[in-house]
Amino acid sequence: MFPTLVQATIPQFGLLFDIDGVLTRGRKLLPYTRDAFRKLVTTSGHFRIPTVFVTNAGNELRSSKATKLSQILGIPVSPEQVIMSHSPLKMYTEFHKKHCLISGQGPIADIARNLGFTKVTTIEQLCDAFPNLDMVDHKKRRGFHSPFRDYFLPIEALVLFGEPVRWETCLQLIIDVLMTNGNPSSPIIRPPVSHLPILASNADLLWMAEAALPRFGHGSFMYCLENLYKKISGHPLQYTAIVGKPSEITYYHAEYLISRHAYDLGYKQPIKRIYAIGDNPDTDVFGANVYNRYLQTRALSKLKQVVTQTATNSLTSSSSIETDTNAWNHSGAIELVAADAEHYYSAENIQSILVCTGVYNQDAYDDSSINHGHRDMIIDPELKKPKYTVEHVLDAVKLIYDIEQFH
Repeated sequence: MFPTLVQATIPQFGLLFDIDGVLTRGRKLLPYTRDAFRKLVTTSGHFRIPTVFVTNAGNELRSSKATKLSQILGIPVSPEQVIMSHSPLKMYTEFHKKHCLISGQGPIADIARNLGFTKVTTIEQLCDAFPNLDMVDHKKRRGFHSPFRDYFLPIEALVLFGEPVRWETCLQLIIDVLMTNGNPSSPIIRPPVSHLPILASNADLLWMAEAALPRFGHGSFMYCLENLYKKISGHPLQYTAIVGKPSEITYYHAEYLISRHAYDLGYKQPIKRIYAIGDNPDTDVFGANVYNRYLQTRALSKLKQVVTQTATNSLTSSSSIETDTNAWNHSGAIELVAADAEHYYSAENIQSILVCTGVYNQDAYDDSSINHGHRDMIIDPELKKPKYTVEHVLDAVKLIYDIEQFH
């Protein structure tokens, strides 16, 4: 049965696009990207389909990323359509007034303040306060103490935004701070069993730029940090939270923004289906499939509410998801957001579409022997299998339009 004219012109589906490896490779726009987006906009350049861009990049503000997307795509993209890997950190308000050591590259101090963090110190500022800590580069060694060290307030938490430039310096100073409970000028009496809270965004082991081979991502840096800390302290490194794809909270935020974009476009009907287009089975596909499981659980939970008539007004208490100490499981934070705007969360499923223009290489990829996912992720090969695999983003859009009978 074909949809009516009204159904065909008012979509009940939304799109999530990864950027690197799907739309671009580094600074270069991939072939077929503009052709794909011509199908998504009107002749005047306005979106026809609720669309959100979800990237694991964490080195800039989302307003800056939106401006760049507008320029390369030739259509207006608003900051509200962009999710950076660090965007969900805005929800972790209990850390916003703590003194946080932050690492990454780009304007990370501005990014942190934009997210709500009020007391931040960068790795570079920590080096200035304690110059004797950074000893790898012989040319930069300084034989004097900084006058600021006596006034330095202890670090209370760490925020890892993305891969830094000088890994050896960041690894050394982060471990110094963890081993001394935030007082890097103090000697280590014994390694702490429970270290300071760590919030991390973007655990991608690899990502795709202009080079023919994938490049190290923040997940590679985190892997080094985890193993060094365990080797030195004797205890495993524990994360308070890891955000960005493939975390559930990132997709939950994306579902909300898709519904908001639909509302901004004048669509009153709820969004029922989401399509997530990405190039990385361990991140894009895994994250979409994990969130699809959550959507099935949410639907079952709502059904139980109707049948038993025992549900409370709080979506938190109606959730059947088990509490987990895993840093990837943010169901508690997710449900608290939902209680405030439940009508924006109407998706029944999310389907993953894998393109072959980035990390994924159809000829070389082996989904059985290598696990590029983060240490704390669920190990389930089925979650890395996409619903659909296509050659490039234009084929993905055509496939979605055929499925939805939307033209």
